[in-house]
Amino acid sequence: MSASEDAPFAYDGLDRVIHEKARLGILTSLVSRPEGLAFNDLLKLCGLTQGNLSRHLQVLHEAGLVEITKGYDANRPLTTATLTQKGRQRFLDYLDVLERVVRDAARVAPELKLKPA
Repeated sequence: MSASEDAPFAYDGLDRVIHEKARLGILTSLVSRPEGLAFNDLLKLCGLTQGNLSRHLQVLHEAGLVEITKGYDANRPLTTATLTQKGRQRFLDYLDVLERVVRDAARVAPELKLKPA
C-alpha cells in the first residue's frame, strides 16, 4: 500500500512556502503576468503592508519562486517581482493538489451527517 493509500487526506503536495495566505496571493497575482508586477501594484492587489510584502517576497525569492528586480522608472526607484519558471511549476503543482482537496471534500460531503447541537 502506498503512503497516499494509507493517508489519502494527507495532501503532502500542499507546499508550505506557497500555502501561506499572503504568499498564495502574491503568486496568484504573478502567475498571469509574465512581465511581473511592481511592488506597489502587489501592495494593492494583496492588501499587505510594505513590510509584510517585503518579507513574503524575500521568502519566495529564497525558495527560487520569485525573481526580484530593482531599478528605476523616471528617476524613481522601482522594484518588480516576477514568477520564475520553477515558481510557475510549483504553483501549478500546488493548484493540482488544491483541486484534489476540493474533489475529495465534495465526494465525502454528502456522507457527513450534521448532528443538532
